[in-house]
Amino acid sequence: MSAAPVPRSSGLLLHVTSLPSRYGIGDLGDGADRFVRFLAQAGQRVWQVLPLVPTGLGDSPYASPSTFALNPLLVSPDRLVADGLLTADDLEDVPAFPEDQVDFAAVASFKDALIAAVFDRFRADEAHRLRPAFDAFVAREVAWLDDYALFVALKDVSDGAAWADWPAPLARRDPDALAAARHDHAEAVDRVRFVQFVLDRQWAAVRARCREAGVEVLGDLPIYVALDSADVWADRDLFDLDADGRPTAVAGVPPDYFSETGQLWGNPLYRWDRMRERDYAWWRRRLRRTLDLVDRVRLDHFRGFEAYWSVPASEETAVDGRWVDGPRDALFEALADEVGRPLPIVAEDLGLITDEVRELMARFDLPGMAVLQFAFGGDPDNPYLPHHHRRHLVAYTGTHDNDTTAGWWASASPDEREFAGRYLGLDVSTEEVHRAALRSAWASVADLAVAPMQDVLGLGSEARMNTPGEGAGNWGWRMTDAQLAEAPSRWLRSLTATYGRLPKDR
Repeated sequence: MSAAPVPRSSGLLLHVTSLPSRYGIGDLGDGADRFVRFLAQAGQRVWQVLPLVPTGLGDSPYASPSTFALNPLLVSPDRLVADGLLTADDLEDVPAFPEDQVDFAAVASFKDALIAAVFDRFRADEAHRLRPAFDAFVAREVAWLDDYALFVALKDVSDGAAWADWPAPLARRDPDALAAARHDHAEAVDRVRFVQFVLDRQWAAVRARCREAGVEVLGDLPIYVALDSADVWADRDLFDLDADGRPTAVAGVPPDYFSETGQLWGNPLYRWDRMRERDYAWWRRRLRRTLDLVDRVRLDHFRGFEAYWSVPASEETAVDGRWVDGPRDALFEALADEVGRPLPIVAEDLGLITDEVRELMARFDLPGMAVLQFAFGGDPDNPYLPHHHRRHLVAYTGTHDNDTTAGWWASASPDEREFAGRYLGLDVSTEEVHRAALRSAWASVADLAVAPMQDVLGLGSEARMNTPGEGAGNWGWRMTDAQLAEAPSRWLRSLTATYGRLPKDR
């Protein structure tokens, strides 16, 4: 995908952390290369990933300490060897990590030690061949990198305390206090910069291989950022906070048929009035940085840009919130000025969407989403059923927040199974449900069809990526080497060709 109109095509959703690797987590090394080759062999044009940012509470990429930085756990030790920053001997004693799950704490311990050794060597070698590239990266990304690096250094010396609990001069960004902190923690700040440089370099190499293979990357941008983040600390006046840096109101969604008390996300809300006064400069930088890393982006909770649910920070549920007007056209006009038209954005428009939201999407020609798992309640007028799809749409079998298709089928009600089986033309004696679901999505008139890799492999609920509302036990699923080697590329390519989604040059 690109900013140009999307040709009829298909792709797979697989986060980088889920790639095979002997280092306990998917990374930017050989596993990424193998997956890109698989996509090309299977005739897929798109690789969709989750946010590439550092993970936060519950190991979630949607609760990050930075919307601009890359996740240090994604660094490839093998690529560090290729760049002369490690030797093969340094990787002789790799721990015995689980093959199909990420042990985030163990991986972090291993990679933190590895990165510390690499940085020490780089720092000691002033003539290292990568130093000019490192200096150029630091200068190019200074707008976010310096604040993020200092934020990480201060978190480390504060035993992980939230920035609002730091000494007041640092929490309130007193210039003298910041200057002293940069001096006192200069080495730690430089190490963070170096890690981001390495990640940027490795991800650029993955992107280059994607381009060579005709595969484009669809990224993911959450609407909100975490309170305890470099983003809020560095630009606290752009968020709805009191004098002590605490939110006065937080984000969520109102009660609906999913939850009687709504969802209280807890993210600080934007001061859209101040954003507008500055011509949305922060959002311009955010989208520009994201599009430096991916070709197009799924913009999460798009509904909140038309009107958002504001809940007083003192509340324990989202019940007593209120709707507040969002930035609407003004923001997207500014973003279009920054990156051009049509905007390279897919709007996440799932759930109860108003006419006003649909009209906002239409004014900026933004495709929405349809998820097949939400289609089978028995109502033939359900808009997620493929016969209601439109071309300007991304059709999914499921997303990272859904169970796998096989897992959903195993727990579906008899009525859901009866309707879905009838709609999909499913004969369970000759076809598995995950293949029938892909067939239905690929047959859709939607310009782009996407399936999680778990659905291609036919995996059950054990391979689910995330269960919304569960604070622990998510994000850890990994594909094994054997699963990638055995993935049915010929079947997927044939399906893609049958429904006119195969690229013309393949």
